[in-house]
Amino acid sequence: MTTRPSVAASALIHLLSGNVRLEGMLELPANAQGIVLFAHGSGSSRLSPRNNYVARELRAAGHGTLLLDLLTRDEDQTYETRFDIGLLARRLADATRWLKLHPEAGNLPLGLFGASTGAAAALRVAAEFPGDVAAVVSRGGRPDLAGNENLARVLAPTLLIVGGADYQVIELNEKAYRELDCEKAMEIVPGATHLFEEPGALENVAALAARWFTRHLQ
Repeated sequence: MTTRPSVAASALIHLLSGNVRLEGMLELPANAQGIVLFAHGSGSSRLSPRNNYVARELRAAGHGTLLLDLLTRDEDQTYETRFDIGLLARRLADATRWLKLHPEAGNLPLGLFGASTGAAAALRVAAEFPGDVAAVVSRGGRPDLAGNENLARVLAPTLLIVGGADYQVIELNEKAYRELDCEKAMEIVPGATHLFEEPGALENVAALAARWFTRHLQ
């Protein structure tokens, strides 16, 4: 049975990005080793049950988490906005700056966890903040959408996790993987589809992510 650490801080937070007010949930275990900022994919939000499960497992491993809505409810209804990687990356960058100024989380090593299009935004931010982002994990992501130039600039150790039955996304991840010039790994979860809904698949994702962040958020 896993012993979960006590939570030192848990708060609904708001931050400004341009003229948009973003909402998120910040949770910090006592004596947190690092902080992981989640970049949700298209059609998802900070209430995503999959990302919340992963976040709980990361907190159990001693990492703080910030789950943040990068799009407003209206913006998330528009296909073009969902796939506007530049917009997602700008807002994730503003969240990164906000975290770095936070009195409790600001001194913790920062990891980024991106799903779907959020993975592309996370990698762009890692390229923009090479001294601030300590590790990146992509779950069923589209890292190829970050662009080859940005992928080549990423210094943070990067883990790509893909479902074994998510054939097209495997190919896109392999393409992005070749462009990364940092410590990197790619893990295929056997039999898993894009949303990792199969028994044990999401647990596998959470375990892989926790090990990666524990190794690199020091």
